[in-house]
Amino acid sequence: MTTDHLRKQLSRNGVVSTAPDKEHGSPSAASAAPPQEQRSPDELARLAETAGRELEDAPALEVLRWAAGTFGRRFCVTSSMEDAVVAHLASRVFPGVSVVFLDTGYHFPETIGTRDAVEAVMDVEVITLTPRQTVAQQDAEYGPRLHDRDPNLCCALRKVQPLEEGLRTYDAWATGLRRDESPTRARTPVVGWDERRKKVKVSPIARWTQQDVDSYIAEHGVLTNPLLSDGYTSVGCAPCTRRVLAGEDARAGRWAGLDKTECGLH
Repeated sequence: MTTDHLRKQLSRNGVVSTAPDKEHGSPSAASAAPPQEQRSPDELARLAETAGRELEDAPALEVLRWAAGTFGRRFCVTSSMEDAVVAHLASRVFPGVSVVFLDTGYHFPETIGTRDAVEAVMDVEVITLTPRQTVAQQDAEYGPRLHDRDPNLCCALRKVQPLEEGLRTYDAWATGLRRDESPTRARTPVVGWDERRKKVKVSPIARWTQQDVDSYIAEHGVLTNPLLSDGYTSVGCAPCTRRVLAGEDARAGRWAGLDKTECGLH
């Protein structure tokens, strides 16, 4: 997929390029696009299949240009606020892009602070989703510390359900998943089909390594969660996240001691 083709897509969908881009020598800034006509699941699935093949080896910015040009305002970025790498990348090609954050009620203060900083300094629209119940209401119905007794249910209530509802107005969403993070993510496609939600799922940095991430953060001064400098290599809800030990997998600090490696979002 060529840059010229991507530029035409951007123009057709109301996303107008205005500024040169360092990586590709082509326009990268995009104005806010109007809402796009919603495509059928079959159309979206075909788009995902084609783009998955054509963009497998494409740079992250090119993948995000395609997403912005194809979906306009029906595209969003999701972020756990572990870092703002994907949000930063997306803002370079789509200023004002929606960045969806799940406030579970159990986050570290540092995570909420990172969200607030991203909202303050980056050209994005941060959208905070919250569960239907507060932590106190959940405790009253299910008992305290549900995350210890049934972490899958806790994640379903405080993460999966709010995201399902929050993504309803979007046809495509971007994640920061990388293949090198864990065995369960080793086959993450750059562009794939989210069968459960009937949406296109974009993982523009799927092929990146941790070194690639660190280099990008250093080059662009991207905001990161302070906990990454305090022994945490993956940051989730406070009750279910610990520092990792030398030689452990990057996600070993999540749900440590439990037969659980993902929260159910992916």
